[in-house]
Amino acid sequence: MSKTDEPVAPLAGIRVLDLATFIAAPFVATTLGEFGAEVIKVERPDGGDPWRRYGTPKDDGDTLAWKSEARNKRSVTLNLRTPEGAELLKKLVSKSDVVCENFRPGTLEKWGLGWDVLHEINPHLILLRISGYGQTGPYRDRPGFARIAHAFAGLTHLAGMPGGPPVTPGSTSLADYTTGLYGTIAVLLALRHRDMTGQGQVIDLSLYESIFRVLDELAPAYAEAGIIRGREGTKTLNAVPHGHYQTSDGKWIALSGTSDTMFARLCDMMERPELAASDMYGEVSQRLQHYDEVDTIMSDYIKSFSRDDFLARCVEFEVPAAPVNTIADIFSDPHFKARGTLTEVKDWTGNPVTMPDVVPRLSETPGRITSTGPELGEGTEAILGELCGLSQADFAKLKEQGVV
Repeated sequence: MSKTDEPVAPLAGIRVLDLATFIAAPFVATTLGEFGAEVIKVERPDGGDPWRRYGTPKDDGDTLAWKSEARNKRSVTLNLRTPEGAELLKKLVSKSDVVCENFRPGTLEKWGLGWDVLHEINPHLILLRISGYGQTGPYRDRPGFARIAHAFAGLTHLAGMPGGPPVTPGSTSLADYTTGLYGTIAVLLALRHRDMTGQGQVIDLSLYESIFRVLDELAPAYAEAGIIRGREGTKTLNAVPHGHYQTSDGKWIALSGTSDTMFARLCDMMERPELAASDMYGEVSQRLQHYDEVDTIMSDYIKSFSRDDFLARCVEFEVPAAPVNTIADIFSDPHFKARGTLTEVKDWTGNPVTMPDVVPRLSETPGRITSTGPELGEGTEAILGELCGLSQADFAKLKEQGVV
């Protein structure tokens, strides 16, 4: 397919202003950019988004985290704390569709850029606002990051070994990415509503609510029966066998035997079909009543195999299992390679950066990565010149004033 034959990206013609820092709201803008939106990253002139300095640094001063997560964006420097900077942003807003921000509630209002002002400038605008605790409520003014959201929402309490301290639940940035996904859905819903009505709107997202929403039956189980789940370590108390098990070579696998059908397959694999009989452990309720017995049987069986040999048997008997991969394992895994889950993109200095490819996959209008995170301010003159009508003399004056 030639370039001229390429399908029109689903978000072509949508302009997004990314005013935010770190991950959550910027991740929304990144995802929209992968599917055709024009994303303008508005950064402070004195160093830009702090995310540029978070993670593994490169010789050009930016980090691999920045290069991966700020992909498909242009960078404009603008000091929104100055009247001149605020006025220029208003001009950009008048020609944009979406604004993403994750400042503490009230910050945009302090700069004279609250929703009432932006909505008057552009009634069709969608304003995405992400904060630790949301735009309302008694904690709205508190600072919040992903680790704080994990703790406040109840996830951290669940992470760790029974009787041990609460630990980081996989990634310290999980709440940022989860909220970013909800933010992307919200923007698409708001765009759809705007298509039907012409109306813009505000999206209010908090980091803690995004995490709380994905904790399955935690809330109804407490409301119904006063159940307070604790740390379950490598297993789960709601199903058995279901968890992480060590193999004879000291490696770990993840195994899911939640349903009666899956358990029967496991018993066939162990050449012990009698365990799945109706008078043994064939039903979930029976397995849960004899949790330790079932778990010990499975653990002892798995320990008699190396990781690769056990996984081969799981494939043969159609038992859901997978290796507990390190990133080194992932880079050598043929499935990751076959699907192109990892991709390589050259940064603005010409050096290759390996990063996760676009998710989700669309058959007719696939997303694309056109660039890594941009150099600070690389698009300032071009974008503000085109959209705000500034001349080179204007830029020189603004630069001298510290506005750009």
